[in-house]
Amino acid sequence: MKAFRGEPSIFASARPDDRRAELEVKDLVLRFGGIKALNKVNLTVRTGELVALIGPNGAGKTSLLNCITGYYKPQEGQIFFNGEDVTRLSPHHLTKIGIGRTYQNIELFPGMTVLSNMLLARHVHSSYSMVKAAVFTKSVRNEEVRHRKVLEELIDFLEMQPIRKKLVGSLPYGMRKRVELGRALALEPKLLILDEPFAGMTLEEKEDMVRFLLELNSAWHQTMILVEHDMSVVMSISQRIAVLDFGLKLTEGSPEHVQGHPDVIRAYLGDTAKSE
Repeated sequence: MKAFRGEPSIFASARPDDRRAELEVKDLVLRFGGIKALNKVNLTVRTGELVALIGPNGAGKTSLLNCITGYYKPQEGQIFFNGEDVTRLSPHHLTKIGIGRTYQNIELFPGMTVLSNMLLARHVHSSYSMVKAAVFTKSVRNEEVRHRKVLEELIDFLEMQPIRKKLVGSLPYGMRKRVELGRALALEPKLLILDEPFAGMTLEEKEDMVRFLLELNSAWHQTMILVEHDMSVVMSISQRIAVLDFGLKLTEGSPEHVQGHPDVIRAYLGDTAKSE
């Protein structure tokens, strides 16, 4: 993978406290009417980990992500981020304290350029007022320089120089997924949540995305939660895997542990695994 052209990464050089991302989900219950989407789910993610969340369709994976990112409010249980109870915080507040996300369905502005889409994410780090922005004071100029430096580093890292000024709507699907990853990283998240980042990609596009995620985790020490259906990808890059089925957590552990667990096999293959 292309490095940062000899310059130290803004993200990798950040102080350890700035990258701390300790997540604890305790006994989470989420109901939709009489249906329990999540049933006493527990999950812990430690700083620097790449943790995968897997399970059949309807297992509750996206519901759990929506609780962690503030879109759903659970009826029971708590979510702690870096020791703070964030169960009832809004999505905007959670973004400001360091939880970033990509989406299963791409949430970009197709009529805007790649650079403009990524620049939108920097608003959470803007500290100047409208008045100062209108006058364009020195402090505003300095802040804008930092925003641009972050974006240029991300564009270089994700190998998007040729498309930086192109409209997102004109790009192939796999490249849009890459732009969405870039926009999430532009938030400078402590915890990055990825909801099916490989869906709809070609094999070559998947290989590129794997490289990016591994580099993020190893060189930038980026903490990540990954929801993905491609088991070959999950097993090859995850340090730890949690398995959900019908809102229950079946098991959690290393890829080797999960791969051979009988409850996981039954959840994916049904009774055929048992009868054989």
